[in-house]
Amino acid sequence: MVLEATMICIDNSEWMRNGDYSPSRFQAQSDAVNLICGAKTQSNPENTVGVLTMAGKGVRVLVTPTSDLGKILACMHGLEIGGEMNMISGIQVAQLALKHRQNKKQQQRIIVFAGSPITYDKKQLEAIGRKLKKNNVALDIVDFGEEEDAKPEKLEALIAAVNNNDSSHIVHVPPGPNVLSDVLISTPIFTGDGEGGSGFAAAAAAAAAAGGGFDFGVDPNIDPELALALRVSMEEERARQEAAAKRSAEETANKDKGGEQASTSQDATMAEAVSGSDPGFDVKKADLTVCPSTEDDETALLEQALAMSMDDIRSSRTGGAASVDAVMHEATAEDQELAYALQMSVQDNQTNMGDVLGDQSFVSSILASLPGVDPNDPAVKDVLASLQNQPQDQPKVHMKNDGRRLA
Repeated sequence: MVLEATMICIDNSEWMRNGDYSPSRFQAQSDAVNLICGAKTQSNPENTVGVLTMAGKGVRVLVTPTSDLGKILACMHGLEIGGEMNMISGIQVAQLALKHRQNKKQQQRIIVFAGSPITYDKKQLEAIGRKLKKNNVALDIVDFGEEEDAKPEKLEALIAAVNNNDSSHIVHVPPGPNVLSDVLISTPIFTGDGEGGSGFAAAAAAAAAAGGGFDFGVDPNIDPELALALRVSMEEERARQEAAAKRSAEETANKDKGGEQASTSQDATMAEAVSGSDPGFDVKKADLTVCPSTEDDETALLEQALAMSMDDIRSSRTGGAASVDAVMHEATAEDQELAYALQMSVQDNQTNMGDVLGDQSFVSSILASLPGVDPNDPAVKDVLASLQNQPQDQPKVHMKNDGRRLA
């Protein structure tokens, strides 16, 4: 396996807005970069990849050479498009970044995506190529986008100047229905001269031909962090759904159990009430079939209990006076002294009331204190006279010593 440090130079110029590559030039380039980064890091655990942009306000290093694929892929999001591509400055900055790599045993490689016109002449490109060859830096170029006549010739001259033992490559990808990343899969830029990256290329090519075939449509070899995040998210969602289903089943079981207990307790309470209202009443003889799950039986039981309570109320109303007399008779028969005391208390109350009404001055003072009442009114005098005469007119109640009335 080749131990290599790679810097990828991205073209983010204004030309990347064109849609001659699906879905756009910049998006097709981003997909190809992600694929190459996955191939490089998977071919050797010690391989490192860095990314920089060549357009905009100037050359900007997005990430220095690292083996963290997630960090490499994250730097591709949110890039700004605009300006013109400065390929020579981008190659020089990439060479400087490779010069300061941590593992000096790594071979140096620069991959350039050129999707816009080349404004440099052939001599300038050959000079930068000879400098790369002197520093043992390999160069790969992906030519796509603008099809000007001089562009392929200039890029071929650059590769010829830097090439050493066929270590540098150039790939021309014309516009068309083919996806840019699919075209690069079978090229040495992706496979690394058939050393180390061929297995990953075969897997990627098989996945592309089969339409994916991976969970969630993401190849873990290309984007392991995204695949892991999707798998963890799916497991969490599955666990959440299982917990919700279990909780719902428990709530339903508790609700059913509580309903059965409530129905049983209600039936027992009603049976006790019915049997308690009539000691001679037998629930079994009444033939009451109580089924907690049948609403008709419950309704019939409630109606029967209501009818029985209404019978008790009517019987209590009709026999109220007789029951009171019976109780009083039993009380007087059992306790003659208590009956005699009651008789004397009634007579004393009547005597006291007669004495009070007989005091005319006291009654007149009370009536005079009331607002709107005239003691001299003939109607008032008649009422007072009738009240004074009433106690004497009432017959006295005489009772025997055994508590019974005398005729």
